[in-house]
Amino acid sequence: MRSISQISGSQDELYRKLGENIKSTTRVAEPGIVQSFDPVEQTVTVQLSIREQLNNEDGTKQWVNLPLLLDVPIAIPRGGGYMLTMPVTKGDECLVIFGDMCMDAWFSNGGIQNQIEKRRHDLSDGYAILGIWSQPNRIPNYSTTTAQLRNLSGTQYIELGKDEINIVGNVKINGEAI
Repeated sequence: MRSISQISGSQDELYRKLGENIKSTTRVAEPGIVQSFDPVEQTVTVQLSIREQLNNEDGTKQWVNLPLLLDVPIAIPRGGGYMLTMPVTKGDECLVIFGDMCMDAWFSNGGIQNQIEKRRHDLSDGYAILGIWSQPNRIPNYSTTTAQLRNLSGTQYIELGKDEINIVGNVKINGEAI
C-alpha cells in the first residue's frame, strides 16, 4: 500500500526516491570471478557475480549480468620491495572494490595525479582483491594451529608452527649454500 506522501508526490517522497536512486547507482564492492589474467600488465578481466535487477519500460523486472570489467588492477600482499605472487587463473574469485574517483591517470603514471575524468564509484574504477571465496570453494583441511603457504588440496605446504617449520611435498633447492 502506498503512503499519502507517495501518492501526493510530496517533498519527502522526492527525497526518498533521490536517496534510493543514489544508493542503487553507487558502487562500493562486489564479488567477482576472474575471466582472464594478463601477467604482463598484472590486470584481470572480471565478471561480477551478483546480477543487477532492471526495471523494463513495461513495468516488468529482469535480472542481468553487469558488463565484464576490463583491465582491473590486482591487489596482492606487497611492500618494502617484497611481494607474494600466485598464479591467477580463470575461475578464481575476487572482491572488486570501486574507487571514489577516476583512477586512470594514477594507474598509468603512478604518483599523485589529477583525475582525467570526473566520476565516482564507476564500474571502470575497480581493483580486484584476490583471495576471497564463496562457500563452494572453501579451503579443505584449513589449519587452525599453524600458518601455511600451501596448495588447495593441502598436499604441498610450508607450515610455520609454534616451535617448528614443516615443509611437505617435493622440495627443490637451487642456489649456493652460504
